[in-house]
Parts: sequence; structure tokens; C-alpha cells
Amino acid sequence: MLIAHSPDADDIFMYYAIKFGWVKQEGIEFDNIALDIETLNVEALKGTYDISAISFALYPHIKNEFALLKTAVSFGEGYGPKLIKRKGEKLKRNFKVALSGKYTTNAMLFRIAYPDARVVYMDFLEIEDAVKNGDVHAGVLIHESILTFDDELEVEREMWDIWCELSEGTLPLPLGGMAIRRSLPLTSAIEYEKTLTDAVRVARDRKDELAQKLIDNNLVRIDGPTLDKYLELYANDDSIELSEIQYKAIDKLFEIGYKNGFYETLIKAKDFIIPTEYTKIRES
Repeated sequence: MLIAHSPDADDIFMYYAIKFGWVKQEGIEFDNIALDIETLNVEALKGTYDISAISFALYPHIKNEFALLKTAVSFGEGYGPKLIKRKGEKLKRNFKVALSGKYTTNAMLFRIAYPDARVVYMDFLEIEDAVKNGDVHAGVLIHESILTFDDELEVEREMWDIWCELSEGTLPLPLGGMAIRRSLPLTSAIEYEKTLTDAVRVARDRKDELAQKLIDNNLVRIDGPTLDKYLELYANDDSIELSEIQYKAIDKLFEIGYKNGFYETLIKAKDFIIPTEYTKIRES
């Protein structure tokens, strides 16, 4: 079974308990592929992978082909992607901005907040240099870059603040999750989700050990202290399994997208998760 995830540290951390053999599923061999988040979003639209990381903002576009998994989720609470610019630069109404992809959560929120900005899309690893070099006036940084960006740059606005304004509250900001192909047998899908949930739980239980192995094997782009800080942001105990407040946050994201014309229909997250109770009913 191939699992597609992004190359950022939180996705790697949440998967690699499987890669290192700490979590196994009887009769199943797992393999992984790491691709930038927008590539994963586009491939999900094509139905390329059975299990894939996605941006939550993408999900309504693939709801008929994929179910939402309840594990390996990343939210922001008081933090998130950052709109950055060169220090001292004043942005005009129609400033040129680099975003990490059309279907990312941060792109949808940004486009709602800045309808006159001229948007270009590029790999998230290229955005910081594009701003520094003057190719764009600003860019939205995601993943580890929010902690490591150059001193020549400064934050124009936190995407968290945009989210709070649009959501009219203090719900956590839904950024990334996992989706699984609906055509898989339901019993198999339930077992896959259980294995992935166990992987995130074990990763958290053995955080220090796993983080050191990731560093020793050159699997992450940041140093130990930065990795520790980053994991507490995006691969924390709240990443193990969706909570009620996280469901509400996802629903609010879908509502915001629907009201602003990004989705044709309004959906609720709980209607599109795997019905794990099926196993209990089947065995009763």
C-alpha cells in the first residue's frame, strides 16, 4: 500500500513509525512517496493514490472519490502560514504574491482576504527566495519556513488572523489531513486508518527518539531544536485523531469556501469519514 505525503517534517514524523517498523499491519506492506502539497492536491483530483495527504480546502472537490481520515491532521492554533514581504516594503492593493498552490487552505483564505492581489503559484520551497529576489512583492510561507525565514523578510499578516476574521471565532485553523479512496473495501479502509492512527500515536509516544532518527537519516530540513518546536505546532497530540472542535473548524472552513464561491455544495466533515462502527456491527 502506497501512502503519499508531503516532504515537510510533520508529515514525515507522522508516517515514519511505519517506515521504521515500529507499527505494522498484518499482511500489508506499506511504502511512501513524498511530494509537495499542491502536487498531492492535484494528484488527488486525478485519483492517483489510494491514501494521500491533502489540504483540507481541497476536500470538497474530491468528496465523491475519497473519504476523510480522522488521523494525521495538522491545525494551527494562534499560528499558521505567514504572509511575508521584504522589510520596509509597503504593499499596494494589487501586489504580486506567491502561494504554494491553488488548492491549499492558505491560498483559499488569502484569495478571500486579498481579492485584488495578483497571485502566482510555485513550489513552497521557492517562495522565500522569490520574495527576497523581488520576483514577487510577498509570499505565503508554509511548513518549516514559518520558523526559519530570512532576516531580510518580515511578516505582513498572519493567516491565523485572517482565519479568525473569516470564521468569526477562535476555532483551530484546518490546514492538512489525509484522504483515502472510497473504492477500497470498507474493512480494509478501516484497518488502514487504524494503522495510520497507531503510527501517529507511537510517533508522539516516542517523539524524541523518532525525531533524532529523522535528523540522523537526513529526512528533515531543520535542526533538532527547530524540529522540536515545529512538531509541537503541527504534529502534536491533537494530530492523532480528529476532535469535536476540529470537526467544527473543518465545517467552518467548508462554509467559508462555499459562501465565497469555491465549492458548489456545502458539506459537513462527519458525513465523509470512514464509518469505523461498521466493524463492530459486522462482528456483533
